[in-house]
Order: sequence, then structure tokens, then C-alpha cells
Amino acid sequence: MSRLLLFIDSLSMWMGKAFGWCIVVLTFATCYEVFVRYVLNAPTSWAFDMSVQMYGALLIMAGAYALSRNGHVRGDVLYRFLPERGKAAVDLVLYILFLLPGALALIYYGGHFAADSWRFKEVSWSSPARIQIYFFKTLIPLAGLLMLLQGAAEVSRCIICIRTGRFPPRLHDVEETETMLIHQHEHEIELGEAKLREKAR
Repeated sequence: MSRLLLFIDSLSMWMGKAFGWCIVVLTFATCYEVFVRYVLNAPTSWAFDMSVQMYGALLIMAGAYALSRNGHVRGDVLYRFLPERGKAAVDLVLYILFLLPGALALIYYGGHFAADSWRFKEVSWSSPARIQIYFFKTLIPLAGLLMLLQGAAEVSRCIICIRTGRFPPRLHDVEETETMLIHQHEHEIELGEAKLREKAR
């Protein structure tokens, strides 16, 4: 089971990092647009649509990656004081009530949006460039599928934690400073307990 969970984590991480390059494209395109608009007085017709698509692709496709890193915003004022089993129980309820239905809705309705968009070869109506957007709309059900997979992995982690009292391991990647400090503090506590046990012998 642990190998399957880590595989889903790695898939989410790979997709998140791949679409993270949208930031680079978006940055260069925005700088180019600012230059030609204000220096050369020759604005482009495609910059707005391209920036919306790049930002949208990044936002929607990084959702599973953020979930795999436990990086979504949560109201954790009380949550952080719960024991591990309590945290797992709260997460399990929220995943089942909100995350999984949301992911299924993205797959179902997003699939219809994408199919209709491909059928009509939909183009953007917000700029004169008329950029094709059916490629972009295909990302909606794909993001839903990734969120569903990662959500199933998180549900499995919660069930394992409720049974054993500990969450299964995750892939290590970029972490927020607060999370790093918590892990460092937990490691120091474990080392201190191990030294106390050795002295007790």
C-alpha cells in the first residue's frame, strides 16, 4: 500500500512541477507585453488570453500536487492541537464530504465542457486574437482525475493513521518553513526520548 501511495504522490509531484513551468512562460510573456506596449507602443492581441490560460493551467493542475504536500490552506487553529488520530478523523470526513465529490464534479462536468469545446473548436471571445481554448478546457477533467487519485491516497492515509496512530510517509519535497520546524522539533523530541530510554537501561 505504501508503494502505491508514494507512486500517486510522485505522479502529482511530477504534474505539479511540469505545469510549474507555466510561471516562467507567463513571466516572459508579461515582460514582453509590457515592453512592446509601453516602449514600442505596439501591444499584442494575444497576451491577455495567453496569460489567462497559463495561470489557469498552473492553478488547476497544481491542485493535486498541493494536496500531496498537504499544502492547501486550512483553518488549523484547533486542528494542530489534535492527536494524530484526531487529525486523521477530521481529514477523512472533510475529504469524503468535500474533496471527492468536488473531484468527481470536475471530471463529469469538466468532461462535458471539454467535449463540447472540442466539438465546436472553441476560441476565446475576450480578445481579437481568437486563441483556441479547447486544449485548455481539457485540463479540467484531467485535473479532476488527478485530484481524485490524490484524494483517494489521502483517504487511505487517514484510515491507516486511525488504525495505527501514525500517518504513512510522504515523498519529501519543498516544505514551508513552519512545517520544516515542526518536523525538526519532532525529530529532536524522538532523539531525546531515545536517549532517555538508553539511560533507563
